[in-house]
Amino acid sequence: MRFFIKSAVIVLMLSSVCFAESRVTQILKKLEDITELKTDAKATVQILQQKVDQGTKVFQMNFYRRDSDNSFLIVMAAPENEKGNGYLRVGDNFWMYRKNTRTFQHINRDESIGGTDAKGDDFEQWKLTERYGPALDEGGKEILSEETLGKIPVYRFEVKAIINDVDYPKKIYWVRKDNYLLLKEEAYSLSGTHMQTAYYLNYTIVDGRYVAVKHMYIDEFEKGNKTIVEISDISTKILDDFIFTKAYLENLSK
Repeated sequence: MRFFIKSAVIVLMLSSVCFAESRVTQILKKLEDITELKTDAKATVQILQQKVDQGTKVFQMNFYRRDSDNSFLIVMAAPENEKGNGYLRVGDNFWMYRKNTRTFQHINRDESIGGTDAKGDDFEQWKLTERYGPALDEGGKEILSEETLGKIPVYRFEVKAIINDVDYPKKIYWVRKDNYLLLKEEAYSLSGTHMQTAYYLNYTIVDGRYVAVKHMYIDEFEKGNKTIVEISDISTKILDDFIFTKAYLENLSK
């Protein structure tokens, strides 16, 4: 009988731990569910980049994504010296195209896009739960609290990377309690240095999913630098496969 009671207590304790550890994952999954577009997509992306040593620069690009294999194409529209250049990712291949020389070059996913702070990885669609899991405190409990951001009730929680292929191994999220939209995100290096703060300022609904159409990134390492991203002209019509080819990029240059 003692053994049965002791075993039952252990089971209850383990169940409580599992439930506690899963709350962050549940929030992340709800965030995924309401923001993941499961269609082809086309949009205009404008990036306003402010740097202390370079002043303000404005970049504009046309972005195309194919849902079936998450391929994407980026065609630069501004500034003038970048106009017509492009970036194409199909499968494991990622190419940079230069209009002036009409040449393609294999590049890495962490390559800068058109001179901006954005990287190829930023344009991929991936699940939060495939990259991050709940961070635990010294007592083995997930780091999760209920707070307010401004006047908005939020869940504040910490996550850590579960794979190596991430920009930041640690993040802190502020997610609305009423609809599970991400409002704020802090990113940290492996050593714990606060590198970046992101604010998701405006959302719109596309095909029943929320899309963050305005977000701001504050560089916490190099003070004074910030980037504002705005997305417009969003379409979810099926895109022609020809768009995701080198030939399409070359035709744009003619």
